[in-house]
Amino acid sequence: MVRLHTVGVSRTNQDGKSAQILHEISFSALQGEITVIVGPSGSGKSTLLRLLNRLEEPSEGSILLNGVDIRELDPLAVRRRVAMVLQKPFMFEGTVLFNVQQPFRYRAVPAPDGGSREIARALDLVGLPTKLLQRDARTLSGGEQQRVSLARALISSPQVLLLDEPTSALDRPSSDRFALILRDICRLERLAVLLVTHDLRLAGQCADLLIYLEGGKIIEEGKGAELLSRPCSEAFRRFLAEPKEGEE
Repeated sequence: MVRLHTVGVSRTNQDGKSAQILHEISFSALQGEITVIVGPSGSGKSTLLRLLNRLEEPSEGSILLNGVDIRELDPLAVRRRVAMVLQKPFMFEGTVLFNVQQPFRYRAVPAPDGGSREIARALDLVGLPTKLLQRDARTLSGGEQQRVSLARALISSPQVLLLDEPTSALDRPSSDRFALILRDICRLERLAVLLVTHDLRLAGQCADLLIYLEGGKIIEEGKGAELLSRPCSEAFRRFLAEPKEGEE
């Protein structure tokens, strides 16, 4: 579904010097599987995610969506097929229904109403009851808002789902519930899911393919649970031993 081939990103800093953010990144993210990307801050994880829906462009290499280089596609067309859920769920002023309908307004097409099958299915996928549709979205809990954000991403039936630290603001029970919901959605919708996280518990719960990124390079990749329990590189072992955000 998604194939990155020797992708690199370089930027010029204030001193006019070129800095390499990503270097020769190559991997495939498949339908019905969750690819989890972990690594220290500044390793290029979020930049990598932003490349996949053309919020940023690679300096070298190629990114293929169903065999087509995404630079040959209109950015808005890419973003309809590659949806993104951000770290902090953004709620528009208004109801849950208004928020879930928002992608249709961007495309200037009629939005399904609150009684439609599309809306009901999007809420069902993320585990939200339809009775919440008329609630002010900004009064919901953090976990509920994250699920509204996920429903908004899914309403247009994307092929790829990108998630950047989606559970960073959630408590442990809400994070565990999100992991279960995400696995179900991935399988049911046959999505290629790419997830960036610092939460190794979430990575262990979700990852079909786990990628460890450091210094803009892939240091290790493999099956999620296997790689977490038996890391090969000293760099990844050191990362796993370090206290993570939210840990004592």
